[in-house]
Amino acid sequence: MIANRRQQGFSLLELLVSLLVFSIGLLGIAGLQIVSKQSSYESQQRTIASLVAYGILEDMRTNGSGIASFVAAPDLGGGKLGQQPAANCRDASVPCSASQKAAYDLWYWESTVDGAQEAGVEGNAGGVLMPTICIDGPGGGVAGMYTVSVAWRGAVETSNPDLSQCGAGTGQYGDGDAFRRVLTVATFIDPNI
Repeated sequence: MIANRRQQGFSLLELLVSLLVFSIGLLGIAGLQIVSKQSSYESQQRTIASLVAYGILEDMRTNGSGIASFVAAPDLGGGKLGQQPAANCRDASVPCSASQKAAYDLWYWESTVDGAQEAGVEGNAGGVLMPTICIDGPGGGVAGMYTVSVAWRGAVETSNPDLSQCGAGTGQYGDGDAFRRVLTVATFIDPNI
């Protein structure tokens, strides 16, 4: 009879140990889920930044006469350009000058990076978090290397500083810009082609 009692107690101990091991496993799975969600978020942000950077460069390439307007624009993001320009230059039936087309294109890409293309119940749902768009190139809109950089706030801190200064020192990316992410795309554009 004493042997049976020891055997019953031993089963309860096994159950507690297996419950502990199972709980640790569930905590590990929860941790992996959090890392997966953060990585998915970072990937989505990088994809939107890439779309915007390449879109701006293509608009610059097709509007060779307006390249100087792109380079002269201030750093964009956060709705700095305000409302849509009067001339909707995406409509082929509306005649636009090169500078009007550049102003419309800049407004369009800023609204895209701000998330205005996807409106949710509480406001903009798409875009990147705290965006800054920087456009650099030779003055006067001549042939040369043009660079579009898109900066945004990431989910976790990084220790590797980015070579691009786009958005640096604005205070919106944490102490020492630890949360700043930057995607930079450079290409040669000849407005005469």
